[in-house]
Amino acid sequence: MKKVFFAVTLVLVGIQPSAQSDPKTAALGWVDANGTVLNRVNRNIWTWAETGLEETKSSEELQTLLKANGFTVEAGVAGMPTAFVASYGTGKPVIGILAEYDALPGLSQDASPERTNRAGATAGHGCGHSVFGTASTGAAIAVKQALASGAIKGTVKLFGTPAEETGIGKTYMLREGIFKDVDTILAWHAGDLTAAAWDYSKAMVSVKFKFEGLASHASVSPHQGKSALDAVELMSVGVNFMREHVKEDTRIHYVITNGGGQPNVVPGSAEVWYYLRANKHVDVEEYFVWLTEIARAAAAMSRTKLIETRIDADMHEVLPNRTLVEVIQRNLEQVGAPKFDDREKAFARVTQKDLKPVPALALAEQVEPLPGGPPRQGTHSTDVGDLTWFFPVGQFTAATYSYGAPGHSWQIVACTGTSIGEKGMMVAAKTIAGTAIDLYRSPELIARAREDLKKTMADQKYTTLIPEGQKAPKTIR
Repeated sequence: MKKVFFAVTLVLVGIQPSAQSDPKTAALGWVDANGTVLNRVNRNIWTWAETGLEETKSSEELQTLLKANGFTVEAGVAGMPTAFVASYGTGKPVIGILAEYDALPGLSQDASPERTNRAGATAGHGCGHSVFGTASTGAAIAVKQALASGAIKGTVKLFGTPAEETGIGKTYMLREGIFKDVDTILAWHAGDLTAAAWDYSKAMVSVKFKFEGLASHASVSPHQGKSALDAVELMSVGVNFMREHVKEDTRIHYVITNGGGQPNVVPGSAEVWYYLRANKHVDVEEYFVWLTEIARAAAAMSRTKLIETRIDADMHEVLPNRTLVEVIQRNLEQVGAPKFDDREKAFARVTQKDLKPVPALALAEQVEPLPGGPPRQGTHSTDVGDLTWFFPVGQFTAATYSYGAPGHSWQIVACTGTSIGEKGMMVAAKTIAGTAIDLYRSPELIARAREDLKKTMADQKYTTLIPEGQKAPKTIR
């Protein structure tokens, strides 16, 4: 089936606008003409549901499509085999488009409105990254059509960024200088609304604490053992007391990645993985010091050793860019929100039955107005945040799943594998392509966006908790 798919791809991509045609109309027309191809790419990535740093087939799928459409692809950038950069065109401006394609563990779900595990699957696209990566790739190819016609000039780059769910891909690509020549960056995300993103995210650090004790027989010789699991549990108690004395915007959550092998052996090693979030990175830095103090104290109480504090990722809050958001808003309104048929609305309604209260809408079908005033504060985190401290970045969401569905849920997995997700995907591809073309046509917009960033950064200083010289991790779990 895959060979047939690529053959179809090669047939459909041969649409070239003339130099006299409107480049935006031609680009959006390419997206419409290749909807079947983009849907197949989404279904493939959705089916594979590969988690961070393991997205081998998903990354290859996007690279193959880009190569077939004349892009030069550099694979395995920044020491990550599934990261890549695809480029087309020459000279300035250079507009970057972000693609994500990692799934979430523990979210096996069929393309069904009922909660149903998919046979053979242990992960799922509970954040909609299968449509994310596909739409961004389609947008880059659509922009290529306009560049190839000579109607606009410059370079488009599609950045394949793995492991967003753990904040790794873009952060380490940034550290390795992969984005250095980009003038501005565009991105989107799956959502339950179609809206330009005029909001901050939360900053977040991802850190693992590894303890070493001494194994012994838990019944015969417990007095000769030192439980590393005790250290993990004592740390949890300490952090729970910490929660009482942090700012209300702070979020602290964790999983025990190693708690021992079996109950009759005192665990000689144990590990716990924490996400620590706050609205501002300066607060994350302060609370991280406190978190490590608790870890050391837990080791002392359990007579074990804290042998490793591993920071895999450190994400800054998104700094939104008003100029880019306004250009995106105009293109969203031109493209329009996805429209859903009765069958799709009925599907969404079934997925909502366990939500309390049940949302008034099944699926959102309008473009939300762009708010005035300062940016709103979001509760999510993303490694896009780090890029916004160095480059003007514009983002938006397109409706791809049931209204009100919780993030990282089976409902999102289910919708993303159907025409519901793919209708939003098409809107996203067209919006990114249209926005990029506006920027190529009007370089003064890029200059204004860069000035917006300069003003935002006037009293900001970028610092990171990731040790200097540290490379991207080879694995996450």
